[in-house]
Amino acid sequence: MSRALLLALLGTAAAAVAADPPPAQLDLFESRTGGYALYRIPGVVVTAKGSVLVYCEARKSERGDWGHIDLLVRRSADRGKTFDPPAPLPTAPGPHRRNPLAEKQKLGKEGEVTYNNPVMIADRDGSVHLLFCVEYMRCFYSRSTDDGRTWAAPREITSAFDAFRPEYAWQVLATGPGHGIQLKSGRLVVPVWLSLGTGGHAHRPSVTTTVVSDDGGATWTRGDIAVPNTAEWVNPNEATVAEMPDGRVMLNARTESKANRRVVTVSPDGATKWSPPAFDAALPEPICFGSLLSLPGPRPLLVFSNPDTLEKTGGKAVPGQGRDRKNVSLRVSADAGKTWGKAKVVEPGWSAYSDLAPAPDGGAYLFYERARTEGATELRYGRLTLAHLPAAWLRPD
Repeated sequence: MSRALLLALLGTAAAAVAADPPPAQLDLFESRTGGYALYRIPGVVVTAKGSVLVYCEARKSERGDWGHIDLLVRRSADRGKTFDPPAPLPTAPGPHRRNPLAEKQKLGKEGEVTYNNPVMIADRDGSVHLLFCVEYMRCFYSRSTDDGRTWAAPREITSAFDAFRPEYAWQVLATGPGHGIQLKSGRLVVPVWLSLGTGGHAHRPSVTTTVVSDDGGATWTRGDIAVPNTAEWVNPNEATVAEMPDGRVMLNARTESKANRRVVTVSPDGATKWSPPAFDAALPEPICFGSLLSLPGPRPLLVFSNPDTLEKTGGKAVPGQGRDRKNVSLRVSADAGKTWGKAKVVEPGWSAYSDLAPAPDGGAYLFYERARTEGATELRYGRLTLAHLPAAWLRPD
């Protein structure tokens, strides 16, 4: 091989490495530390000043979604390089009554309070909005005006959800999880799911919809049901939303449908006139939460993250049932979700829920659940990890 050819090949390889650096990762919550058995349900936003806020459920038990659960946040003022210690998010005034369905189905214990599904929105005016639920039956709103350092006393907004009851007599409600969005119009949009509570863990059957605010979080109103529960779209829940370049809002939902594909619908305003739901053949659904992010620019991008697999340990995959949670990956679309590039793997091992936020450098942050190994014992949901994905990682294929 000639010296000139060798230098050319080395130069090409170096350019490729420089253009596509690996994600920088930082573990921010680790199970069996801080007085909690488990940290789950990650969410991340970036404030108007560039601070990174990561938040989650802190669970005293590994039993499941019900029990003694607190909500925690960590804040970074240096673009995700270092973070303040975990701090509690605001709590709703008590006393708290347990959800009757939890008592009926023996979920959690008497005296325990379940705080669940925190969702934040980073407002362009510099404030940060927070919605969260108590006992999967009440919803509260709070707001930070100092870049996520402190929060106003929460006030209850469950009345926005009560407006669904004539159409859908829910017994369980949940915001998000993950993040909500602010539209160009200023409207705040938060995806939610509602359940009749008669199925497993009181989370089924379910439908997916949104709640919105047009006055900076002062009041909230219900949207139309975006994905109903039908024989085709089974138990839609845990949705994510993004505003597309033309101003329409895409909702991308998890379901237990036999197609094992993500369900997508589009609205002109994030609340009404949702298009007929449709499966996206390019986005596998192992029945796990996934996140959607719109990145503006000369060539706007839509980014989606979830465990990109349909494998089942033992080879016993059943249509409409859960698959292995592993292989958290990104897919990028340059045409508003009409087509998607091939999956770019962030975590090849066991991994589950994830949430996306835009990074100030044009890239993105991915906050996600992954396993850790202790000797021969694997503790699932062992870590919540923040990955900084450079802009080069988000190139469409």
